[in-house]
Amino acid sequence: MEEDEEEEVLFEDFEDEALMDDDSNDFEDEYVEEESEAYVGDGGAGGGISLAGTWWDKEALAIAEDVCLSFDGDLKIYAFRTLPNSTIKVRIEKMSNKSGSPSMEDIEAFCTTYRARLDEAEIAKSIPENTSLEVSSPGVERVVRIPLELERFKDRAMYVKYVGETVTTGSPSESDGVFRLISFDMETECCTWGLADVRINREKAGKGRPLSKKQREWRLNTTFDSLRLVRLHSDC
Repeated sequence: MEEDEEEEVLFEDFEDEALMDDDSNDFEDEYVEEESEAYVGDGGAGGGISLAGTWWDKEALAIAEDVCLSFDGDLKIYAFRTLPNSTIKVRIEKMSNKSGSPSMEDIEAFCTTYRARLDEAEIAKSIPENTSLEVSSPGVERVVRIPLELERFKDRAMYVKYVGETVTTGSPSESDGVFRLISFDMETECCTWGLADVRINREKAGKGRPLSKKQREWRLNTTFDSLRLVRLHSDC
């Protein structure tokens, strides 16, 4: 059990690294991607599919989905994005790992298989020549898809941005915090959250102190619709 935990931590150390088959990079695009906040379906840290609208990107996606089948469903596409400069960015997740984090070996295996299929497609002229491929993991602070992944990540601390009502005016306002999931109900489409026992919350009780009784007992009820962003929190 201890070895499994050490292995998972080791893999997460690689999560922000990507395996690229080309030295060329669109630095401006990389800067924009890193600076902008992730959102569900952005084709990057937020997961989902984001196509540039080129003549070849649907074919590239179909090939990637076909490659996933060769791994017996253990590796799946978390995010897929194409850029006008013939760049393909894929983030894969490992379904047999509770955290969803693939190992570097998993990433290399997917990249090698997908690259070979892309080379065949280039020869067949179904995608442009000299496509650039980047394969990585979902990332340490991946977006949690609501409500699909609440059960999967219920034991993890999560950063939650939500819309609530201001007590004084009753008007909606956006708030956020790092919480732990207490419970959720698929019928009422509601969640109950408590404060996560992480550094950012402990510091509010005083440096070096644990969560106070008031913090431990604090609760927040939200509807699924009021959740603007939920992602895993890395306490580092």
